Amino acid sequence: MPLPISLEQILSGKTIESERIEYKSGWNPQDIVHTVCAFANDLHNIGGGYIFIGIAEKDGSPVLPPIGLNADQIDAIQKKLVELCNRIYPHYFPIVFPEQYNGKHILILWCPGGDVRPYKEPVSLDNKAGYAYFVRRM
Repeated sequence: MPLPISLEQILSGKTIESERIEYKSGWNPQDIVHTVCAFANDLHNIGGGYIFIGIAEKDGSPVLPPIGLNADQIDAIQKKLVELCNRIYPHYFPIVFPEQYNGKHILILWCPGGDVRPYKEPVSLDNKAGYAYFVRRM
C-alpha cells in the first residue's frame, strides 16, 4: 500500500506540526507511543495523524535534510513498536512506512482514527505505571 500523502509536499517546509503532523528526530518509544495513542483517539474525526521519525523540527517545521535513522534500526524499531502498541487498550496498531528521503532512512507512522475509541495506554514504559487517555488538540 502506498503512503496516502505526498511526502514531498509535507516535507517541503510548508506544513508545520499540527493536530495531524508530528516530527520526531529519533526513536523515543514512550513519546512516540503516546502520540500514536493520541492520533488513534482522533477527537475531531480528521483522519488521525502522521508521525515522521528521523526528522527534527524547529518551530513546528521539519528541519531538512533529515537526521534519518540507521538502516539497521528500522526493523528493531518496528518490532518494538508492535510490542508497545500491544499495551494500548484496546489494541491499536499504526500503519508503518519505511521510506528514504534525501538519502536518509525515515519511518512514517500513519495513525488513522481508531474504530473502538477511546484508547488508553501506560503513562510510562514502567510496567507499574497506570493507564491514561491521550488526545491531540491544536
